[in-house]
Amino acid sequence: MTDLDRFVSGLPKAELHLHIEGSLEPELMFALATRNGITLPYADVEALRAAYDFSNLQDFLDIYYQGAGVLQTEADFRDLALAYFDRAAADHVTHAEIFFDPQTHTDRGLPFSVAIEGLLAGMAEAEARHGITSKLILCFLRHLSEAEAFKTLEQAEPWLDRIAGVGLDSSEIGHPPEKFARVFAAAAAKGLKLVAHAGEEGPPAYVHEALDILRIDRLDHGNRALEDAVLTTRLAREGMTLTVCPLSNLKLCVVPEMAGHPIERMLGAGLRATINSDDPAYFGGYVNDNYRAIAANGVLTKADFATLARNSFLGSFLDDEAVTKQIAAIDDYVAAFQ
Repeated sequence: MTDLDRFVSGLPKAELHLHIEGSLEPELMFALATRNGITLPYADVEALRAAYDFSNLQDFLDIYYQGAGVLQTEADFRDLALAYFDRAAADHVTHAEIFFDPQTHTDRGLPFSVAIEGLLAGMAEAEARHGITSKLILCFLRHLSEAEAFKTLEQAEPWLDRIAGVGLDSSEIGHPPEKFARVFAAAAAKGLKLVAHAGEEGPPAYVHEALDILRIDRLDHGNRALEDAVLTTRLAREGMTLTVCPLSNLKLCVVPEMAGHPIERMLGAGLRATINSDDPAYFGGYVNDNYRAIAANGVLTKADFATLARNSFLGSFLDDEAVTKQIAAIDDYVAAFQ
């Protein structure tokens, strides 16, 4: 391990773009299938891993939704969350803001309560076990209708004091942010933070819509914003956080190769970029794997990676006091490492 690898591995960091269903490793998927009497269409873990050889967002989503079918009980969701937080703790993640897709589960007949109660239990246990703080973000599936999103927001009502915000994920092309303008306005009126996937496969126009129509607080992905110089300047001037996912970008062919990944350009343009793992079980790595993949390019310095880690807390939904403590911990780590 190089000196830079050691530095990024131990760096305190937050993760702001993590789909909890996308952290379902094949081993856990098989264990839950056995627990719940479900037969998977794969002979073993190795065959399932081989199925993860996809090259676009839709192929990934097809297997992603199939895998979620093994999640049946609150205990399943609790175990899913704990498995992620155990990995996050090993990567020196001290705060995580995790996405979950309730429609993936309610559409197959599970009560809304099953997923959220299981996840909340796992989050609480992870904080007791590892000291990791966390927040939960409810995502609407953009390939479904606005009416279905409103129904999901209504179902979430009893838990809104434990949900930090709403997001927008799933198939981007053909489902522009403006489709969900009214439901995002309703969520904002309930005091929820707003985030949305935009500019991953979709064009820069989708980023404009996320900013101007949804009025987001944080932009998920945002790579294609760099195609619009004025938009890039706006994002920098407004201090908009971008939750960038390098290994996901590579796996889904958003970038052709890791060398030349736009994270360097983002920092150079003054963007508040962060590094995250997206769907780590499917995309080949957790957050430190993403940091190391960028470090291997040999372009960014320790100071750049410290900036990325600071950005992850500045872009979080923690209060100012908590962010101040987290950034102080980064500064202490950097000083001690040197």
